Amino acid sequence: MRRYKVLQINKLYYPWIGGIEKVVQDIAEDLKSEVDMEVLVCRDRGRGRNEIINNVKVMRAGSLGIFFSMPFSLSFPVMLKRLNRDILHFHLPFPLAVISYLLMRPKGKVVVTYHSDIIRQRLPRIFYRSFLMKFLKSADCIVTASPNLRDNSPILKRFKDKCKVIPFGIDLEKFKLIPEIAKKAREIKEKYRGLLILFVGRLVSYKGLKYLIEAMKEVEARLLIIGRGPLEARLKRLAKRWGIEDQIIWMGKVDRRDLIAYYHACDLLVLPSISNNEAFGIVQLEAFACGKPVISTDLPTGVSFVNLHEKTGLIVPPKDSKTLAQAINRLLRSPDIGKRYGQYAKKRVEKEFTKELMAQRVLKLYQNLTRDS
Repeated sequence: MRRYKVLQINKLYYPWIGGIEKVVQDIAEDLKSEVDMEVLVCRDRGRGRNEIINNVKVMRAGSLGIFFSMPFSLSFPVMLKRLNRDILHFHLPFPLAVISYLLMRPKGKVVVTYHSDIIRQRLPRIFYRSFLMKFLKSADCIVTASPNLRDNSPILKRFKDKCKVIPFGIDLEKFKLIPEIAKKAREIKEKYRGLLILFVGRLVSYKGLKYLIEAMKEVEARLLIIGRGPLEARLKRLAKRWGIEDQIIWMGKVDRRDLIAYYHACDLLVLPSISNNEAFGIVQLEAFACGKPVISTDLPTGVSFVNLHEKTGLIVPPKDSKTLAQAINRLLRSPDIGKRYGQYAKKRVEKEFTKELMAQRVLKLYQNLTRDS
């Protein structure tokens, strides 16, 4: 049987850390034995180069830097044109890839994983929209990680007949409570004592952290914040102004294995995002894998597709610190409920959101497309 050639196309790739980059890497590495898999991306800055990463060929186009959240590369369109592949698997948003395809028209079936709409950068978004609509019209299949994004995106509403839902997945093996992780989790609990709330993510406006910090005024627990970002200093000033700086621990960036220990050590995870920039919330799956309940916000995206209200956790309105505080207190004061939600969450991630299941669904999609050609 012929091994068909697949090219995944994204802005960046490992060791660059990001939710989309992790999805691209998981698909590439899980399917490399099933298909002839290659990856085309840009460098964040510098001359182009090719690499082999975990037996996957990664071609990095040179870049002058990142502007408006996108690498600026003159060589990317030419590289895309030269590659002869059966399937071109684009990961959007990535305007450079969309415009490059329309200019160069490389051969191959077109699969698009549509991770999110472009919410910020209003002027670039307006300029880009006509190119995006033309590109999606030519695509053979559009993949979304949740029916919520498919049904609520103003762009995807026009292409529902092409859309297929394939949820993202994680590597459950990495979240097992092995002795090393259990020891670290015990040390965390002993160090901070009492009830622990966890936030994991970049400190940017759409994450809604200021509403979580404000909610802590009515919560008797400690909030561990893992991540860095441009709002860190401002958020610290808010905590001091509200007199709750002693309740909040700013962890910064932590090692991946330590992060897993923090998931196991906490009582619950909060994802207080306030806009559709939060398209899925993979941190919810990571908390689920450790048997922890999640409190998230009611967004028309994959966030509320992953977290099921009163089953795997609680869902509250965005930008509502008072209701968020009530939800946190409800779980902290009723540990039996939190434990029940966490157990259901663990079963849910094991059944629906593994990286192996995601990869097999993508493989089946590839097979159906090539069978029809």
